Amino acid sequence: MEVENRTAITIKTTVAAPIAKVWKCWSDPQHITNWAFASDEWHAPYADNDLKEGGKFQTTMAAKDGSMSFDFEGVYTSIKDHELIEYTILDGRKVSVAFTDNGSTTDIVETFEAEDTLPLEMQQSGWQAILDNFKKYTETCE
Repeated sequence: MEVENRTAITIKTTVAAPIAKVWKCWSDPQHITNWAFASDEWHAPYADNDLKEGGKFQTTMAAKDGSMSFDFEGVYTSIKDHELIEYTILDGRKVSVAFTDNGSTTDIVETFEAEDTLPLEMQQSGWQAILDNFKKYTETCE
């Protein structure tokens, strides 16, 4: 179901790592499970990723206390190696993630269509927290 006129929210970060490392940490399921959650009370016990146009991804995000979990999943619509990832979440919302290679650092700009149930500020802060977690993980992993 296509929804018209959704509000777009943009979040950003700069990762102190070269694009090859950033791309690998973003797309490899073994790395995704280490950063794809918004707070220390949550984790990502499962991730699967087929990074190609038409490929599917799924990440399980769960409260560590077992009280709640959900699968974040979708289908890739456009991939430009080390530059751009676009996908559609199963609920029909679109997401675009742009990567800019600055040599020893990489800028990430992620734009997603907001959902209708949660306040925009809550969605922006949640997605930004996950992106900040990605930055922290990527800058310290091997």
